[in-house]
Amino acid sequence: MAASGIVTLGSPSAAATTCTAGTTSDFNGDGVTDTVIADPEATVDGVKRAGLVRVVLGGGKGVSEISQATAGMNATPEANDHFGLSRTSYDADGDGCTDLVVGTPYEDVAASGKQLVDAGAIYVIHGTPTGIGAGSKIEAYTQAQLDPATSTEAYDWFGYSMRAGTTAAGEPYLVVGVPGEDITVDGKNNTDAGGIEYIQGTTVVSVNEDSPGVSGVVESNDRFGYSVTGTNRFFAVGSPGEAIGDQEFAGGVSVFSHTLSGGLPTPLVGLDQDATGISGVPEAGDGFGTAVSIASYRPSGQTYNSDAILAIGIPGEDIGTVADAGSVAVVRVQPSGAFTQVTAFDASSTDVEGDPAAGDFMGQHVTINNTDTTVVTSTATIRLAAGVPGKDTATVKDAGAIQIFRPMDTAIGANDRLLTRGSGLPGTATARDYVGTTLTSGTTNLYVGVPWSKSSDAPKGALYVLPWTDVDGTTSTGTKTYLPGQDGLPDAGTAFGFVG
Repeated sequence: MAASGIVTLGSPSAAATTCTAGTTSDFNGDGVTDTVIADPEATVDGVKRAGLVRVVLGGGKGVSEISQATAGMNATPEANDHFGLSRTSYDADGDGCTDLVVGTPYEDVAASGKQLVDAGAIYVIHGTPTGIGAGSKIEAYTQAQLDPATSTEAYDWFGYSMRAGTTAAGEPYLVVGVPGEDITVDGKNNTDAGGIEYIQGTTVVSVNEDSPGVSGVVESNDRFGYSVTGTNRFFAVGSPGEAIGDQEFAGGVSVFSHTLSGGLPTPLVGLDQDATGISGVPEAGDGFGTAVSIASYRPSGQTYNSDAILAIGIPGEDIGTVADAGSVAVVRVQPSGAFTQVTAFDASSTDVEGDPAAGDFMGQHVTINNTDTTVVTSTATIRLAAGVPGKDTATVKDAGAIQIFRPMDTAIGANDRLLTRGSGLPGTATARDYVGTTLTSGTTNLYVGVPWSKSSDAPKGALYVLPWTDVDGTTSTGTKTYLPGQDGLPDAGTAFGFVG
């Protein structure tokens, strides 16, 4: 059950003098990057699939375990809550220590004598100079607690996706996906149309496809808010269930500016495969926007990162007669909302490693990053990793893979790499590992989780951290592997390795 007592999200506080704000993932403010690893299916206090998150403090300063059983959480672990299914971080209160936001989309919420099944909740766990977890200030929110203008309802999945950061104007922001939200328009209730909660400073507002200027039409099963991503100037929302014409679940993506207009973030453009300039044809089940990831983009002649480059996963795309092989589109977005497709590719693209296979689901998850935002953006700085969780190896079915691209290359297949466990990634590939299910990246590293690992060397899951320069072949630092039972991590886990 979610806590009912809350405090103001992002309320200013006196800066902690020992927090240096040295990195964007620094929960104890010591200037050293910390790593967040979730296990949303973990057993907590004997409760199966309650879920937990572990924070590995950089510099060997210890491991914190956070769950709904953590002191100060004011919550109770319950079966199938999946605490940690989504995670994001930012400095919500401006004290120099990064704060962790954890989504629990399957949280049941008690209201008016009823149990609202899978309504969802989020928790903000504040970093401190001594670490994070027990002893931290913790805020718990249902949807209505976060935004009193809304209602908490069963099956909303509040917190299914999240993205946080700081705007170009220095304001902290948080986007929370509510893909199960029902939206009533002209007296018609559209189930699972979806929405988001958007927070910037003191502004807390609900946004959906019926909001002024937002592209698309509210329909049942759109799942607007299923995926979210953001930079300091833009954020994007995926609605993979969006019907395009009569093609159901073809999918779409809406891009916004953080600039507030009329109390709302400014809608810039809607993207789908029926939009002029976007490759492909909208087809039922494509799932355009199932995954989205965005990075800052600095055009030639510009002195700052005014634009964005957006990667869009289309895992249900059929390639010829090959069902659900999947594909990825990459789009540059300008502040005006003008957009240009940078590239679109799949496993049949010229010189791309591998071949399309049914059920590969390329693009089920994507992460794109600008490795150097201080220079004009080019093929030298932009890196993209696409998950291919259904990829078979020569001997193992559904082992999964990660495919690395330089999306600004003239020829997309010129420098791509296909990584599987045992070939580019540590470990041993086993059936139904589904590598590519969860991944994220920063300017320095690519993080690849394998929560469904079945191998004897990682039976409880694993996380691999690869320097982008190693992927490029310019360094040989080596991959860091996190496993339960090593590096101070408890030797316990069910689906250890969720990141992003």
